[in-house]
Amino acid sequence: MKTNNYVEDLRKKSAAELNDELVAAKKELFNLRFQNATNQLDNTSRIKEVRKNIARIQTVISSQKAAN
Repeated sequence: MKTNNYVEDLRKKSAAELNDELVAAKKELFNLRFQNATNQLDNTSRIKEVRKNIARIQTVISSQKAAN
């Protein structure tokens, strides 16, 4: 249910907002990977969650492009 709300929020955003969200998610993923490599990351499942969020954002972007 939580992911459905997240996807619905993504669908309401414009292309520019989605691109900003995508960049922020990729930066977060980089930081999480860096923390994991240096053994500073406590919650390793967050990496998987961020990767899935990136995929969701990219899916919404591509579906909006296909609709236009």
